Amino acid sequence: MFLKGKTAIVTGSTSGIGLAYAKALAAEGAQVMINGFGDAADIEKERAGLEATSGKALYDAADMTKPDEIAAMVQRCHDELGGPDIVIANAGIQHVAKIEDFPPEKFEAIIKINMASAWYLYRAAVPFMKAAKWGRVISTASAHSLVASPNKTAYVMAKHGIAGLTKTLALEVATDGITVNCISPGYVWTPLVEKQIPDTMASRGLTREQVVNDVLLDAQPTKEFVTVEQVASLAVYLCRDEAKSITGANLSMDGGWTAA
Repeated sequence: MFLKGKTAIVTGSTSGIGLAYAKALAAEGAQVMINGFGDAADIEKERAGLEATSGKALYDAADMTKPDEIAAMVQRCHDELGGPDIVIANAGIQHVAKIEDFPPEKFEAIIKINMASAWYLYRAAVPFMKAAKWGRVISTASAHSLVASPNKTAYVMAKHGIAGLTKTLALEVATDGITVNCISPGYVWTPLVEKQIPDTMASRGLTREQVVNDVLLDAQPTKEFVTVEQVASLAVYLCRDEAKSITGANLSMDGGWTAA
């Protein structure tokens, strides 16, 4: 358990990739603060499970559209758990529509939650990491941080922003014992992907089966969804001392999607 004594914050971690990150980090001994929305009983069940694994786990309901709540979450983590030593910006939402049909409020929400919240999270956490002379900053980007798909202007814009944030912050903290990387999965079977299927069906006039096979998996030469466990395992590796020279990297895990 090489992360014993370390503390992690993972946003958007009540389900999907974020919850897999939290479980994988806890399995290596890290105390974890999870964050996100969902049924209160389900969240408490997951929090208790993490605590049984790592010793202590907290849930914080900070709204990722509100910078003050993000900063307060980081301070609470420091006060009650220590650190934070590891921060993972994973919160994300999606909407699929042509630009002329894209609701401005959906655009604003995607930019705030998928991109700006990471900046505010890292702004609050980096001073604690600098003081400890050790830190791991990880973002969930996407294959869409490297390539584009139609009808996803806001999401692609946000994920390209995450890639730029990763590079820039990595340079800023390169001599502080802190690494900064992003992981760019292809399509991972999560609630976020499942929820965008109806929008894609409507915007492209396709059936559910056609969206899954001809839109989602068509992009991935392996014809398989990436699993949340695979993504989480890469995040855990990035926390190891063996990975301390990996920084400023955008690490693809997309079944060959961006190899073409």
